[in-house]
Parts: sequence; C-alpha cells; structure tokens
Amino acid sequence: MAVVGMMTYGLCAQAPPAPQTGTVSPYSFFGIGDLNRGRTVENQMMGGLSIFPDSIRINLKNPAAYGKLLLTTYAIGASHQEISLETSAAEENSSITDVDYLAIGLPLGKGLGIGFGITPFSDVGYNFSSTVENSNGELVNNVFSGEGGINNVYFAIGYQIAKNISIGGSASFNFGTLEYRRLQSVEDVQFGTLDRRSSRINGLGFSFSALYTPKISEKLQLLTSFTADLQDNLSSDNTAELGSFLLTNGADVEVSEVDLEAVGLRRTDIKLPTTYALGLGLGEINKWFFGAEYSFQELEGFSNDFLPVSNVVYQNASNISVGGFFIPDYSSFSGYLKRVTYRAGIRYAQSGLVVNNEEIDDFGITFGFGLPLGNNTSNVNIGFEIGKRGTTDANLVEENYFQVNISLSLNDRWFKKRKIN
Repeated sequence: MAVVGMMTYGLCAQAPPAPQTGTVSPYSFFGIGDLNRGRTVENQMMGGLSIFPDSIRINLKNPAAYGKLLLTTYAIGASHQEISLETSAAEENSSITDVDYLAIGLPLGKGLGIGFGITPFSDVGYNFSSTVENSNGELVNNVFSGEGGINNVYFAIGYQIAKNISIGGSASFNFGTLEYRRLQSVEDVQFGTLDRRSSRINGLGFSFSALYTPKISEKLQLLTSFTADLQDNLSSDNTAELGSFLLTNGADVEVSEVDLEAVGLRRTDIKLPTTYALGLGLGEINKWFFGAEYSFQELEGFSNDFLPVSNVVYQNASNISVGGFFIPDYSSFSGYLKRVTYRAGIRYAQSGLVVNNEEIDDFGITFGFGLPLGNNTSNVNIGFEIGKRGTTDANLVEENYFQVNISLSLNDRWFKKRKIN
C-alpha cells in the first residue's frame, strides 16, 4: 500500500494491518493512536451529536442523559469500514471490522439512572515503509509497524435535579498495550537493525455534563447541553529493545533491552487535555429533532515523550456536528415504515495533528435508520458514513472511507413494582 513521507521520508508501502487492530490508518503512528469518538450508532448517524437525551436509548458521551432513561437498555455496536489510502503517486484499499461498544443503562427511580460498559479508547494499526538514499549513495529501507489499543471501562450516573434540568458524571479506567517496531536495512548488507518498543498504558478519566430541556411551546422542546471530558492522566510503563536481524530469514541477532531508567523513560506520563462541548437543538417529542454541537480541546503542546517525532506538532483541536432525526408516526400500528427513525448529519473535525506542516482534518456525512423490533421499544440501528481524512499534500496520505455501523438496543423493565388488582 503506497503511503508517502509520514516522517519526512520518501515513498512508503503499507502492508495489511494486524487482524486485532481497530484501525489501518498510518496516522495512528502518532500520539497514542486513533482516539475513539465514543458514540452510539444512533448518535454517530446524526453527525456525532450527543446532546439528545433519549428515554429508551443509551448516550455514551453525555452522562446527564442517564437521568432520562425510563427502561433498562442493553446496547452493542459494531462497524465495518472500507478505506482507500491515496498519495500523490499511488492508491491502495483496505478494510477493518471492529466492535465499538457494549453498554447497559439502568433507571433506578424517578429522574435517576446509571450506566456502565466498555468501549475502545484508542487504536494503533499501521505498517508502512520508506526507502531513502544515504550520503554514500546506498538505499536505506525503513519498515514501521504498530498494533494494539487502549480500552475504556466506565461507570456513569445521571440525575434530574429540577424540572428540565439534569446533571451527570462518569468515571472510567483506561488500559491497554501499544506495540511499535522499526526495521532498517541497507542494500547489499547482510544484517539490519531493529528497534522494538512497547507501552503498557493505564489511567483514570472523568467527565461531567448538564442538560436543560424546557418546552417552549405546546409541541416544541429546546435542548441545550454542556459536557466536559476532563484531562486524561495516563501512565505508560515502557520497554525497548535494540539489536540486529538477518535479512535472509528475519531472525533476531544480538538483541538487548535498553536501560530506559537511565534516560528517564521507563515510566512516562501522557496527558490528554480537557475537551469541552456545547450543544443546542430544537425538536418535537417523538417526532423530529435538529441540533448542532461544537467541541474544543486545547491540544497544543501535547506530546508522547517515549515516541518523539520531529516533523509533528499539535495545535488546538475542534469539532462541529450538525444533524437530527425524523419519525413519521412513532405510534402507528398499520405502517411499519412510519415507525422507523430516519437520521442524518454532517461533521467536520480539526484533529489538532499537524504533520509536515499540514493539518490533518476529518470530514464525514452520515445517515441511517432505526428499525423497531415488533411493536416494542427495542430496535436495530443501521448507519452509514462517507468521509475523508488527511491530504496528499506534503508527501502525506489521504484516507477516503465508507463505514457501515450496526447496533442492537434492547429494552426491559427493572426496578418496577408489580401491581396486583
């Protein structure tokens, strides 16, 4: 797969990704990989909006919404992505299938709900090479590969403190291992050099949110939301090995562990700054909704000291999402299609990652359907996203992708007193 100059190198070629990774993006080389957006399929298909509180569906990004739950909800989501990676010289295709979340939401009483589950936090999955000419006129080949991921286990609670006002918070534990490798060889030289690194990462995260949802007329409801994903303080336990290998069969030769303690890299801290989000929307209950959300993260100055890269800087990141849904007639018994929820949206993200002086932005168009199961409140959600990330300028890679999302949301009644007539 042709990718170019990810670290100011020349033409690169990417091999198929490791099967256990949740990404095939060469941009997952940087930082701690591709950060997961952490939204349900229902939210993703509205451009990623997380401001809508649903009484029968989980909202992973807005813990205050748990205070609106009326039914116990079980949710699982998965996705399949077809990706075209393009440079100024070549184009290759790849694909990835992954489980996106497993979550449970429980109403505990009037205006009180909790939720817990597991989602990916970040993914690393790249394999590319570069060939350059050294000062002696010899061709030097570098092969870079990486895999692994960080998972997020969370617990959230939401409570309606007053009419139309809900607040919530969540605590999460992030854990996982990231593996990085670099192999270098020179033409007509029997041995190559290798650099293997591993980071075992863990840490806590916290978020808070508030919802204000007053009715402004008999039918119309205003929705406003504020969320703050507080700074993630991650700890990375690192190991590194240096050595050589045989080009004929790839066997290691004289590989030794690096004394990271001596250079202060045995244990490093990774701080992901706070992300703030503000949303505003308008809708008619059980009929339609339209809204917009803006988020901001002061990412300037971020670094991963264990994996420094010279041609990369970070600037402040932001994201804007616009979207909504429409239900023709949620209570219809005669027409199934009238009870289907139709969703659509767009989003534009400035990731804050700047490679070779080029900003790596991401744009997506989303749409999908919520299909009721029988005459109850459970549903299957199917969504689609068409998007683009990156650029072919400055020897970089443009990713064009088509993603299919599917989720199952099942509802039940818990903690309800049974009445006997």
